[in-house]
Amino acid sequence: MHLIGDTFVRWGFGHWAMLVLTVVGSVVLVIVGRRIRGKPAATTVSVVFAVVLLIITVIHLIHGLLPGNFRMQGSIPLQLSDLLRFVSAYALWRRRFWAVALVYYWGLTFNPQSLITPNLHYTWSPLYDFFMYWSLHILVMWAAIFLTWGLGHTPTWRSYWIGIIATVIWAVFTFGFNVVAGTNYGFLNATPASASLLDVMGPWPMYLLSAFVAMFVIWALITWPWMIIARVRRGQSRTPASLG
Repeated sequence: MHLIGDTFVRWGFGHWAMLVLTVVGSVVLVIVGRRIRGKPAATTVSVVFAVVLLIITVIHLIHGLLPGNFRMQGSIPLQLSDLLRFVSAYALWRRRFWAVALVYYWGLTFNPQSLITPNLHYTWSPLYDFFMYWSLHILVMWAAIFLTWGLGHTPTWRSYWIGIIATVIWAVFTFGFNVVAGTNYGFLNATPASASLLDVMGPWPMYLLSAFVAMFVIWALITWPWMIIARVRRGQSRTPASLG
């Protein structure tokens, strides 16, 4: 049974293999991250991780911009996933609050859709397209998990609003670009050709409203537990030690 094949088969062997790799790698990174948290090794591992992600991202970007490969729909880095790769590399390298926030929300909500319902069509070669698609999406997923559950950079309500504002700015800019260029980056101007979660949110443009409402709610739900944990920890730190 071939891992890649001449055409990508959703829920085929190659798809399942990448999902298993994502889960196993995530578990390993959480264990490693917790062991090196607060130590110099955390910076070393993060920087190496960032460099690997950045190199693959730049190679893929340059390859798509070459004259023989350029496509107006696809080669310009306007998808959230494209931006997320650069933000993830920066977050791993510098661990700035705003970057870590975007990696958490974008990486754990938008990116999983690309893993579960991949929109993968071989354009240049099965080997190249398969490797680039999965390596970039999996590395971003790993970055979000490593930073959050491994190194302990957990979100706050400030993170939540950074994610919301950044996403709205991206959507407005990209929607305008799509109108001018006749593209559909971010699926903001039409639903994707292949099946996706957007199919259950109604026709365009109603699914945009549904998607943004869902985003507000889901992001609040994945922020709220961290706020409870932080409140409990603050309460425990203020409790006087028992005299016995």
